[in-house]
Parts: sequence; C-alpha cells; structure tokens
Amino acid sequence: RVNGRLRPTPEAEALLPDVADIFNRLDAVERLSRDLAGGLRGSLSIAATSPLANGLLAQTVASFTKARPHAKIALQSLGSPVVLERVLNREADIGLAYEPIISAQVETEVLSRGSITCVLPESHPLANRSSISPADLVPYAIVTYLPQALLRPYVDKAMSDAGVALNISVEVGLSITGIMLAFNGAGVALVEPDLLRAMRLPGMVSRPLVPQVEFKSLLILNRSAPRSRIVLEFIDCLRAQAAAA
Repeated sequence: RVNGRLRPTPEAEALLPDVADIFNRLDAVERLSRDLAGGLRGSLSIAATSPLANGLLAQTVASFTKARPHAKIALQSLGSPVVLERVLNREADIGLAYEPIISAQVETEVLSRGSITCVLPESHPLANRSSISPADLVPYAIVTYLPQALLRPYVDKAMSDAGVALNISVEVGLSITGIMLAFNGAGVALVEPDLLRAMRLPGMVSRPLVPQVEFKSLLILNRSAPRSRIVLEFIDCLRAQAAAA
C-alpha cells in the first residue's frame, strides 16, 4: 500500500501477463460455449447418396454455412448401403439415402419424395409432351441404372407392369452419368431428376414418367448417438430446404 492505494509488487507484475492470458482464454471459452449452444460453431459429418449429396444437401450446406461461417462440415457421397454403415458406426452424424433402410439401430424420417423421370434434350421428339409413358420410349435408346443399382428395380417394375421391353443402350451407376449421357445424345435417361434441377444444364428438360415411379429419400440417425446443437440446427435447415423444394 502506497499513500493509501494498492500497487502491484514486482512479483505481481511478473505474474500479470500469465494471469491476463488465463482470463483471455476464459473469455474465449465462454464465447465458444455460447456459439456451440447456439449452433454457430462446431462440426458435423454427413453421409449421403450421390444425387442427394449434390442436390438437396449441397443447397442446404451452402445456406447453413453462410449463416454459420465457423461451422465445419464433412460431406461424404456414397452408396445407400454404405451411408447406413457410416451412421451405424458413428462415422457420420447424419445420413441421407433412398429407401429401403432397415436397421433397428437407426431411426428414419421421410425427408422427400421423388420419382423416376425422363431426362432428354429439348430438341428430342418426346420433349414436347407433358408426360411420357413406357410405350412412348420403345423406339428410342434408353440410358438407365445398372441392374445392381438401388433404383433400377423401380424402373424394371414400371416397364414390367406396362408390358414394355426397353432398348437399354447404356447402364450407369450414378444419376449424374445418365444425365450427362443424355446431354451428349446417348439416349433418353430414365433417372431421378434432382441433379438436373441443381445443375440446370442448358437445353435439357425432364418429363414425368406415367404411371409415376415414386421413391422416398430418408433422413437417417443413429438411435444411441448423442446429438449436438449444430446437428439439430442442421436437421431443421434440411427439413426446411426439403419442404421448399
């Protein structure tokens, strides 16, 4: 005490930089805690089948990270069975895949409904129709999924129910490959159209196949895995994006 006032000793002066550093770190931890609680920071891992990863999910991630620039997201584009495996092993917080997904260890929610459509150039003779039937496709080369692809049974059943045998010229594993083949003139692509809407290829259109061939996109979560605030916030954004789409 000097003249009735407290003044730090040389020993206190020596401690001051370390003490100040501790308080600065405590302030940083407090700010980080608030951001984590509000979903503004943190990380999450997402596994999704390719069309969903490049369509609905890409749009959601873009809008989500704009509002939360400090959030970190890892996005894996995989086949549906591998998506389920990643969620089961807790290698992904969130999974998105097409039905069916069967496991007692996960909970699923229908995120959106889609259908197989005909993707073709706007100059194609069938492009001026509002819808296309299986019989309409008979004269033309068709591009669709490989027999082992998840969505191929949907195509086969629709053709079988209509009593139609298609001229399948090219079989592909991914929707994007089928769309690009149609873009380059290989034939009419029978695929799901989400990627076409996302990419907006000039001169390409999609027309519904009638009768409709519908399938569901599922949100997949591990039942026993804890869910952080950022995961819950992202799921809300994903639902909103799906509803808007």
